[in-house]
Amino acid sequence: MNIKNSLLKTSNTVAFLPIRLGVGVIMAAHGAQKLFGWFGGYGLEGTGQFFAENLGLKPGVVMAALAGGTEFIGGILLLLGLLTRVSGLALAGTMAVAIATAHPDAFFASNNGMEYPLMLLLASLTLAIGGGGAFSVDRKLSA
Repeated sequence: MNIKNSLLKTSNTVAFLPIRLGVGVIMAAHGAQKLFGWFGGYGLEGTGQFFAENLGLKPGVVMAALAGGTEFIGGILLLLGLLTRVSGLALAGTMAVAIATAHPDAFFASNNGMEYPLMLLLASLTLAIGGGGAFSVDRKLSA
């Protein structure tokens, strides 16, 4: 099996569609907050400052660009169902860093815990394992 088939192979199930679209919208929106200041976000400079000063992620602007870029581009790719496995894995990694740096001290979201990023990590990991499913560009390219 070649790399293209490994990356794009997916079933024809519609079971992944709600997860793919939901996580795609959420992640693209979170990335847009970090990169562009959309949806009440702080943009690259503000997010970079927060990352450096509060999370110890330095250089802050670079780390914010990496996190925001992964979230925004990964989210768009999930919406399309293009490179779903790669996007899912990258987003799972981003959420693992978020849990370790921003949400390590509590579980429930009401206490600024890891509950929400953990759910996004697990959903992204599910897509990395299962692929884009039906109605995905991956399915069209691998058929």
